[in-house]
Amino acid sequence: MIEMILMYLKAFIVGGLICAIAQFIINVTKLTSGKILVYFMLSGLVLQALGLYKYLVDFAGAGATVPISGFGYLLAEGAIKGAKSGLFGAITGGLSSASAGVTAAVLFGYLFAMIFKSKSKYN
Repeated sequence: MIEMILMYLKAFIVGGLICAIAQFIINVTKLTSGKILVYFMLSGLVLQALGLYKYLVDFAGAGATVPISGFGYLLAEGAIKGAKSGLFGAITGGLSSASAGVTAAVLFGYLFAMIFKSKSKYN
């Protein structure tokens, strides 16, 4: 029971810190949400390519894999595993490891685009 609570606490703290960093960037800079998402995804990809993001995933679990930086981690992890079978495996490995996330993003993005009207950050 205590181990489960600690697991949830670590996930909440790490995921919360990632989101707090993103909120700080939104408040301090004039970067759009799309650019911030790309930067966070690329940061997860680069950190995993350097072998660092795996430690964060091992420590925090879903707290590190659910934010968008976890998507970059998935792409890099799949590409690294796929590279063992060649260049084509490196390209398709990242896509196959993240295919569920990509499918969900496209499906829900389309669904919510049909329901809501988008607005600019400055309106």
